Amino acid sequence: MAHPKRKISKQRRDKRRTHYKAVAPTLASCQNCGATVKYHRVCNECGHYRGKLAVEKEVEG
Repeated sequence: MAHPKRKISKQRRDKRRTHYKAVAPTLASCQNCGATVKYHRVCNECGHYRGKLAVEKEVEG
């Protein structure tokens, strides 16, 4: 593993990291119930993915 010869200052380290910006994930609406979900994920509300039932949700009661 590489071993640094000199300490990298906080200013130099932070300058290297300036170009990174966090972005919000892209959201879509569920085809079944209309809830907001992340792309390529099963809906938390109804358990559907791309119009088909992927996960059966338990009924509270």
